[in-house]
Amino acid sequence: MTQPIERERNAARTRETILDAAERLFAERGFEATSLQQVGASAGVSRGAPGYFFRSKAALYQAVLDRCVAEVRDAVRGGRARALASGERAEVILAGAVAEYFDFLAARPNFLRLVEREALRSGPPRDGAAFGTAGQEALAAIAEELGVDARSDDTAQLLLSIVALCWFPFVHARTVAPAIGVQLDAAADLERRKRHVVELVLHGLRANAAAPLLEATTHD
Repeated sequence: MTQPIERERNAARTRETILDAAERLFAERGFEATSLQQVGASAGVSRGAPGYFFRSKAALYQAVLDRCVAEVRDAVRGGRARALASGERAEVILAGAVAEYFDFLAARPNFLRLVEREALRSGPPRDGAAFGTAGQEALAAIAEELGVDARSDDTAQLLLSIVALCWFPFVHARTVAPAIGVQLDAAADLERRKRHVVELVLHGLRANAAAPLLEATTHD
């Protein structure tokens, strides 16, 4: 039994190594400019290994997207569980959720690039259904954490604002941000930006018609 189990472990490690290399190359170069042979070389495996494990470049790309979306869904579920167990006020929960999402994006530059490439390419996303499912889970999590209706347009607008505010600093860290004198290179810079995003979300809710989201969802 030892040899088959070891082969399975080696195969699983090789598969993950290929996925890591493919995610990096697809993020840096794009789908069209990346070949299975390049992925194999970057992963340190044989030239034919990516094709053996994933059959085609399209299937490998899909596996990369699937893993990224799974990470998003795991993060959403973990955040929801911690929020519901905390017993904190809705405002504290929302601040924590925004900060966690910001940190999630900061730790995954390849994920950011992949999603940006999908957003810019013509035609529908290659994995629109999975992105849609992840978005619905995030919406449901925000609604459950705050005790509001997930079908409300205010709740959806809140989630969209959080996503936009968190994404922008990473997408435009080398374009718009430095052009207006904001540096986002160091950890302290990102921490300062994260605090500002959290404050914007909370103050925005207090100042407009969506304020009842906070006022009506205080946890005792």
